[in-house]
Amino acid sequence: MAATALSAVLLPVTAAHAAQTPAPAVTAATTDAFGRLADAVLTDRTDALVQGTRPATRPALTSAETTTGVRLTAAQAKAETSALTALHGTRSRLAALGEAYTDADTRVTVDSVRRHGRTATVRATETTTLTYAKIRGDEPATTGFTAHHRFTFTAAPDGTWQLTRERLTDKGPRPVNAPAPAPATATARPGAVIDAPSSATTYPAPAAPKNLGTTTPYNYPAMAAYAEKYWKNYNTAYRRYNGMGGDCTNFLSQSLYAGGWKQVTNSTEDYDTWYSGTSSDSDTWIGVNEWSWFTQTARRTTALANAYQMDVGDVLQMDFDKDGSKDHSMMTTYRSGSGVPYLTYHDADTYRRSLPSLIASYPNSGYYAYRS
Repeated sequence: MAATALSAVLLPVTAAHAAQTPAPAVTAATTDAFGRLADAVLTDRTDALVQGTRPATRPALTSAETTTGVRLTAAQAKAETSALTALHGTRSRLAALGEAYTDADTRVTVDSVRRHGRTATVRATETTTLTYAKIRGDEPATTGFTAHHRFTFTAAPDGTWQLTRERLTDKGPRPVNAPAPAPATATARPGAVIDAPSSATTYPAPAAPKNLGTTTPYNYPAMAAYAEKYWKNYNTAYRRYNGMGGDCTNFLSQSLYAGGWKQVTNSTEDYDTWYSGTSSDSDTWIGVNEWSWFTQTARRTTALANAYQMDVGDVLQMDFDKDGSKDHSMMTTYRSGSGVPYLTYHDADTYRRSLPSLIASYPNSGYYAYRS
């Protein structure tokens, strides 16, 4: 009687396994299909930011699903629709801040595919360029970024592949075509170091002119030129920290050094050194908060009351969740005649992203602007 009952329990499970079609092999054609679907997902997100597009639709994705046979799960399809709606909100915030895009180009390259049973993990690189609308008339031509994603595909019971998850693997600010994160609850840390006051983000800002001429102690155009040269193609003379907390401050320090900042290798005080050595880099060279503590203590930077006051060579840091600990560093490499700073940085590697774009994507974050 017990054996009969056990068989009755096991039969439905066995039948379910028998009815499940084996996961298809991951061939070159499969990899291409994965890449085309990933490209379509990110293309639709980018297009939601461009003037004249409909953010609640998914034209590129619908076409890719039809032609490749790879599709989104119902849950992921709902998530993408929500993402496009959120990006419509980003586009509206951008418009309110005086920014828009007239054109865009997103391309995705598959870096690797790993299959484990009925799951395939795809690592891919996104390269996106957006064309600025000439609203004020003095915007740069374009902004661009390189971002890295992990897409998870799962074989459905019928043997077809479905996209079940996408996530960014870069540190730093999410690209402008990523949905704005939900507001975080501030969790202020007792005893956290307060090194500089936060900056306002209202436009226009009170005048705070900066001397960019030859009588300054630093070469600010050289800082910007370095950042814009190596924003995507890294300088191999330096170590990289992308997988160890992020490369943003390491890259910022390189740019400042290129413009004349002197390294400090010996000190008896904490956070009083700043250097990149043959075997190691100082915490102040690579750490977001440590860089701020050093530059404020050494009086190499002064806090700006408003982030829109930044000019070429000035620095912006962000505290994503306002917990008192800064998360990301960027350099201003261009300032328009109408007073809009544009930032270049690593993680995700980004060229001339406008301050309004960051504010639109992160309306609830803390901003810290420094004059270098």
